[in-house]
Amino acid sequence: MNTTTKYTATALAAALGVTVLAGCGGSDDGASGTSKGSRTVTLVTHDSFNASDAALKAFTEETGYTVKVLKSGDAGSALNQEILTKGSPRGDVFFGVDNTLLSRALDNGLFTPYEAEGIDRVAADVRLDAEKNRVTPVDTGDICVNYDKQYFADKKLDPPQTFDDLLKPEYKDLLVTENAATSSPGLGFLLGTVASHGEKGYESYWKKLKDNGVKVVDGWEQAYNEEFSGSAGGRKAGADRPLVVSYASSPPVEVLYAEPQPTEAPTGVAAGTCFRQIEFAGLLDGAKNEAGGKALLDFLIGKRFQEDMPLNMFVNPVVKDAELPELFTEFGATVDEPATVAPERIAENREQWVRSWSSIVVK
Repeated sequence: MNTTTKYTATALAAALGVTVLAGCGGSDDGASGTSKGSRTVTLVTHDSFNASDAALKAFTEETGYTVKVLKSGDAGSALNQEILTKGSPRGDVFFGVDNTLLSRALDNGLFTPYEAEGIDRVAADVRLDAEKNRVTPVDTGDICVNYDKQYFADKKLDPPQTFDDLLKPEYKDLLVTENAATSSPGLGFLLGTVASHGEKGYESYWKKLKDNGVKVVDGWEQAYNEEFSGSAGGRKAGADRPLVVSYASSPPVEVLYAEPQPTEAPTGVAAGTCFRQIEFAGLLDGAKNEAGGKALLDFLIGKRFQEDMPLNMFVNPVVKDAELPELFTEFGATVDEPATVAPERIAENREQWVRSWSSIVVK
């Protein structure tokens, strides 16, 4: 779920930027923690990466390596920094490039091929680079419109469920979304409209959505925690937009961090507005601790980490034998038919689609 600073549990870590997640492993062999023979492996990622201390301690106990996490903003920003430092990476493994940005990473040759141990347990439909194994799929999530249940109950109005519903006059001035040029969920939502309305119809759709009062902000943090009336942050700030582009797994977050925990999530998901996101990790070309990087990739698709993700990053595991926690399944939305766009189509058209979108919506 590669957005800017995400839910409450990760806010402090994101603010710190660099976090050393230590277990019972050995000491570093170099001041930077990335020299040859180092017992530290550096993970470059977006601000939303989060893992429990217990999971990272388990990695250290299993391998002897300590994980140093270098957070670098939104996934797009983090990827751009790695492109600029290609060949002399800031770390050993990059986590968080998704299917909307995958072609940029691969075209720039950022990763060294590596077939992670246990990759046979990963669902075939998410292995988008299976022939070369330059990246390893780690999680999936669905980018969807979320709605404020209380708002729609008070107005005695049914919440929207599809992309076309968002064009109806009763939802005018209610939706906030992220900028497709600067935000991963914003780009995913744009791609969802391409999938649903076609390459010839998405521009017309966005013109109508703009006329219906859609608001665009830079990133997920602002959209969800400042503009969306259904989030804890939005309620505190007096937000007035009851529709937001977020994730199918956002409702469990509102339950988990509420005190006391409610018996029903205050937010819902418009299941007909979802786009499937797949996140990958890869061994960075030029990594100083290649052995540690490979061990970390193995761990990321291991059952211990895969079962740690749902209530820490609010994403779905990709391995077939991972079990989901009850809170995640009870309050999260199940999306049976998310919109998708083939990676090669994204690679060929992404920049054009974003330019066209920008000229329509943010000009």
